[in-house]
Amino acid sequence: MPIKSQAQRRKFAELLVEGKISPEVYERWNRGAGYKKLPEHVKPKTKSKAKRSSKASKATAKRMTTSKTTAKGKTSARKTTKRSRR
Repeated sequence: MPIKSQAQRRKFAELLVEGKISPEVYERWNRGAGYKKLPEHVKPKTKSKAKRSSKASKATAKRMTTSKTTAKGKTSARKTTKRSRR
Protein backbone atom coordinates (compact mmCIF):
# COMPACT_ATOMS: atom_id res chain seq x y z
CA MET A 1 0.00 0.00 0.00
CA PRO A 2 1.42 3.40 -0.86
CA ILE A 3 1.92 6.22 1.57
CA LYS A 4 -1.11 8.52 1.50
CA SER A 5 0.03 11.63 3.39
CA GLN A 6 3.08 13.65 4.36
CA ALA A 7 2.57 12.59 7.99
CA GLN A 8 2.82 8.92 6.99
CA ARG A 9 5.94 9.64 4.93
CA ARG A 10 7.58 11.32 7.94
CA LYS A 11 6.58 8.43 10.23
CA PHE A 12 8.06 5.84 7.88
CA ALA A 13 11.27 7.88 7.54
CA GLU A 14 11.48 8.02 11.33
CA LEU A 15 11.01 4.24 11.59
CA LEU A 16 13.72 3.78 8.94
CA VAL A 17 16.18 5.94 10.90
CA GLU A 18 15.39 4.06 14.12
CA GLY A 19 15.99 0.76 12.32
CA LYS A 20 12.48 -0.59 12.93
CA ILE A 21 11.86 -1.13 9.19
CA SER A 22 14.24 -2.00 6.40
CA PRO A 23 15.13 0.37 3.55
CA GLU A 24 13.37 -2.00 1.13
CA VAL A 25 10.07 -1.67 3.02
CA TYR A 26 10.39 2.12 3.08
CA GLU A 27 11.10 2.24 -0.65
CA ARG A 28 8.22 -0.09 -1.48
CA TRP A 29 5.74 2.09 0.41
CA ASN A 30 7.21 5.37 -0.81
CA ARG A 31 7.41 4.19 -4.44
CA GLY A 32 3.63 3.89 -4.62
CA ALA A 33 3.23 7.57 -3.83
CA GLY A 34 5.93 8.61 -6.28
CA TYR A 35 6.61 12.33 -6.59
CA LYS A 36 3.01 13.34 -5.97
CA LYS A 37 2.28 16.25 -3.69
CA LEU A 38 0.53 14.53 -0.79
CA PRO A 39 -1.84 16.15 1.70
CA GLU A 40 -0.53 16.81 5.19
CA HIS A 41 -3.08 14.43 6.74
CA VAL A 42 -5.65 12.06 5.26
CA LYS A 43 -9.24 12.77 6.24
CA PRO A 44 -11.23 9.76 7.47
CA LYS A 45 -14.04 8.55 5.24
CA THR A 46 -17.49 9.69 6.26
CA LYS A 47 -19.88 7.01 7.34
CA SER A 48 -23.27 6.69 5.74
CA LYS A 49 -26.30 7.95 7.61
CA ALA A 50 -27.61 5.69 10.33
CA LYS A 51 -30.65 3.61 9.59
CA ARG A 52 -33.95 4.50 11.15
CA SER A 53 -34.24 3.50 14.73
CA SER A 54 -36.63 0.76 15.74
CA LYS A 55 -38.86 3.32 17.46
CA ALA A 56 -39.45 5.13 14.18
CA SER A 57 -40.34 1.94 12.31
CA LYS A 58 -42.65 0.83 15.11
CA ALA A 59 -44.41 4.20 15.01
CA THR A 60 -44.84 3.89 11.25
CA ALA A 61 -46.29 0.40 11.61
CA LYS A 62 -48.63 1.59 14.33
CA ARG A 63 -49.82 4.49 12.18
CA MET A 64 -50.67 2.13 9.33
CA THR A 65 -52.98 0.00 11.47
CA THR A 66 -54.70 2.68 13.55
CA SER A 67 -58.33 3.53 13.04
CA LYS A 68 -59.30 6.59 11.10
CA THR A 69 -62.15 9.05 11.83
CA THR A 70 -64.43 9.91 8.92
CA ALA A 71 -66.12 13.24 8.32
CA LYS A 72 -69.30 12.07 10.13
CA GLY A 73 -67.40 11.18 13.30
CA LYS A 74 -67.47 7.42 12.79
CA THR A 75 -64.27 5.45 13.05
CA SER A 76 -63.36 2.90 10.48
CA ALA A 77 -60.37 0.63 10.37
CA ARG A 78 -57.78 1.55 7.80
CA LYS A 79 -57.60 -0.99 5.02
CA THR A 80 -54.27 -2.39 3.98
CA THR A 81 -53.85 -4.17 0.69
CA LYS A 82 -51.59 -7.11 0.15
CA ARG A 83 -49.60 -7.39 -3.04
CA SER A 84 -50.39 -10.44 -5.06
CA ARG A 85 -47.60 -12.91 -5.65
CA ARG A 86 -46.74 -13.64 -9.24
